[in-house]
Formats: sequence, C-alpha cells, structure tokens
Amino acid sequence: MPSASWKILISFVFLFGLLGMSRLFNYSAKIKTNDDLYQKYFNDNYKIFAVNVPDDLNFAGEKVPLQDFEVRERIDREFLVNTYWQSSTLLLAKRSNRWFPVIAPILKRNNIPEDFKYLAVVESGFLHGISPKGAAGYWQFIPSTAKAYGLRVDDDIDERYHVEKSTEAACKYFNDSYKQLGSWTLVAAAFNMGVSGVQKQLIRQQVSSYYDLLLNEETARYVFRILAMKEILSNPRRYGFVFRKKDLYPKIQTTKVKIDTTIKNLPSFAESQGLNYKLLKYFNPWIRTDELKVGANESFTISLPHESVKDYDLLMRMANAEMGEPAIPSTETDSL
Repeated sequence: MPSASWKILISFVFLFGLLGMSRLFNYSAKIKTNDDLYQKYFNDNYKIFAVNVPDDLNFAGEKVPLQDFEVRERIDREFLVNTYWQSSTLLLAKRSNRWFPVIAPILKRNNIPEDFKYLAVVESGFLHGISPKGAAGYWQFIPSTAKAYGLRVDDDIDERYHVEKSTEAACKYFNDSYKQLGSWTLVAAAFNMGVSGVQKQLIRQQVSSYYDLLLNEETARYVFRILAMKEILSNPRRYGFVFRKKDLYPKIQTTKVKIDTTIKNLPSFAESQGLNYKLLKYFNPWIRTDELKVGANESFTISLPHESVKDYDLLMRMANAEMGEPAIPSTETDSL
C-alpha cells in the first residue's frame, strides 16, 4: 500500500491536473467567445452589396434588351467587376476627365455618337500599352488597320500614339463599319472583333443583334464593359465613388508648334523650350526616337504644354476656368 506521503503527493498531482484542465477549458471558452464576438462585429459592420442594374440602359441610343435573362446577367457581371475593382475604376474616372474633352469634340465633328468615347476607356484605360497582338495607343489599333486608316506607323513615327490623329482614324473606322452593319452596337463589337468577323457570325447564327450572338469571351463582354463604364462614370455616386473636382486629372493646355526641319536631339530641344525630355514625350508620344526626322516638303506639329504644367494649383485653376464643369461628374458636396 502507498505510504501517507505518496497519497498526499498523488492528491496534489490530481488537484493540479484538475486545475490545469479547468484553465484549459476556460481558455478555450474565452477564445470561442472572442471569435463569436469578432464574427458578430464583422457581420454587423462589413457589407458587400449587390448592384442595381438600371432598367433603361442604351448604347448610342440603341436599347439594351434587359428582359433577356442572359443579357441581364452579363451586364450584372460587368457592373459588379467595375464597381468593386474600385482603384481601377477611380483611376479611369481621373484620366477620363483629362482626355474626354480632347476626344469628344472629334467624335462629334465626325458624327459619331458620344458613347464611343467609352471605347477608349475600355480599350486602353488611357495608357499607352501594347497588346500581345501589337495593338497600341488609346484606341489600340494594330499596325495594318492603323495604316489602312491613314496613320503613319514605323520606327520613327507611330501615330497610333497621337491622340487626335488616332481618334480621327477611329471615327473613319466607325463610320465605315456603320455603313456595313447599320447598328452602332455592332460597330462597337466590330472594333474589337473586326467587321468581317461580326458579319460572319450574324450570317452563321441567323440573327441581327449583338445581344443575340454567341461570341468569343472577349467580344461577348466588350459592349457590356462599355455600358458599365458609361453608367458608372456618368453616375459615380450611385456606385459608391466619392471624389471632388480637384481629385480628377485636369486637361492641360498646349500650344501647337509646326516643325519643318529635323530636330536631331529632342532632349536638348526640350530644354530650349523650358521643358524636360519626359514632358516633351508625354505630350508627343508618337515620336518614337530621340530625334524628329523631317523630310523635304514635310512638316510635323508638336504639342508643348502651357507653363502651368509646372504648378499644379495654377494648372487646376486654368483647367477649371477652361472646362467649367468637369468631363466626369464630380461627387463634391458641402459635407466633404
């Protein structure tokens, strides 16, 4: 039989074991309680809302058939993606405020519906990227199409990066496409897929509307992305975007200068104009090298920014005075 001292030791071990188990259970209960409180706080305070799809969407005056469930679900997808990819959409609003005032008048002059300005948003986001297929510029022309519509594309000059000239070329494309397709919505789709590609699918599938076509993923989403961007940029607060006029990138006034002799060193030329090379190329990205070669009986027009470009406050004042209301509706209120 165990001695009295052993009995006492065993009793202490048993008691300490019970105490340890008790603390463990209490700790587990406390953790569970904290997790429950955290989950309740999360559920009470963090919300992700579905987005209302307007009932009267249209592109260039052509009504979107939202009674078609498949059409409604596709537009719903683009509203959700562009509403909740907040940083991207907010940047597009900022950039659009600078470039819409350049693009919209050219569209109007060529009798193109203003909604086509949103194609540039979707095509490039107003960034001069190059696609895997070699498309470039705000309108993302491939070289062959650019040349067919009068743009120069070579190692020295690439007018796909010339905002005004490439927009004029896009207008010619849109007008030519409309003559063949008879629908602005189909024209928009054709800008992504090509006119012949759209015509082929219309004939093969025996339909006449973009919304009835079964297309590749990119073109199937293309017009819906345009519709979503049009609606969100036109009514930003409705989709949770809050910004002031001063948050949008201003249009920058430029002076057009005719150049009829070769400029061999553009960095030096920029310095002579009170600029740096970076700014010269920002406003003239179509010049692809460090020199501007001018042939006989040839000339170019380059854009030089107003001196306000060096003072952001002055730049904003000048832009507001010139433009009046911003190209993108601001959501500025007295409470901000």
